[in-house]
Amino acid sequence: MTDATDITPKRQSGLAEFWYYFTRSKGAVIGLLVFALVVLMAILAPLISPHLPNVQNQSMILLPPAWMNGGNSSFLLGTDAVGRDILSRLIYGSRYSLFIGIVVVSIAVVSGVLVGLIAGYLGGWVDSAIMRVMDVILAFPSLLLALVLVAILGPGLTNAMIAIALVDLPHFVRLTRAAVMTEKNKDYVVGSRVAGAGWLRLMFITILPNCLAPLIVQATLAFSSAILDAAALGFLGMGAQPPTPEWGTMLAEAREFIQRAWWVVTFPGLAILITVLAINLMGDGLRDALDPKLKRS
Repeated sequence: MTDATDITPKRQSGLAEFWYYFTRSKGAVIGLLVFALVVLMAILAPLISPHLPNVQNQSMILLPPAWMNGGNSSFLLGTDAVGRDILSRLIYGSRYSLFIGIVVVSIAVVSGVLVGLIAGYLGGWVDSAIMRVMDVILAFPSLLLALVLVAILGPGLTNAMIAIALVDLPHFVRLTRAAVMTEKNKDYVVGSRVAGAGWLRLMFITILPNCLAPLIVQATLAFSSAILDAAALGFLGMGAQPPTPEWGTMLAEAREFIQRAWWVVTFPGLAILITVLAINLMGDGLRDALDPKLKRS
């Protein structure tokens, strides 16, 4: 007889089982809470922001945080070189970072899964041609390739997102191809083929749902990578352009004030660090919850 106090999940819904294994990782839960706060902050930005992000106050230039000598309680994290409230710009900047992550991951996942499905299912020369192109893209350092693409397309947030998505594309193609090649010769796929299922149904209805677990984890990690790459491009002047309150652009504008006004650089950097760390912790939790081998262990 099974002990009623056994906490191991038995026959229960897939969502409940997923949540059980996800919450076993305390880091993943903390990451989820922090990420939820960032999302909530982005949604409620007009309501919780004490000032508009681009409003300049020339009498409050480089004001230190409120807890320091010379600080002002109206500007909790201080002001930048033109008198804009740093806290307000960080809050509005979360919108840009989340938007960048969503757009980049959406483009990379949709295009990468489609190309990977074709390569893995058809095989032969089609597979070889696609994978050689992906190998060429992977041969370049990701940030360098993104810089080259933005230089060709022109500086700007839209072009930066396109460039980052193209850089992330090979990872989804290779992952999808490997999963499809593993699944396509299994009995359930062969049975569907014998039953008369067309190749489109086999690819998208039969095979693809069984390849989603690693893709979800990769998408989570690509989300954090997109935020970092966008911040790097913004820092180099190739991403979002001033006065956009994007975190990387805020760092670029604050470079010359590192020694005399540490808060102008520190807070945008901390925002990037905390957000990316939270998403990576979530990715680790997703991997643990979706990987059958880790569940058995």
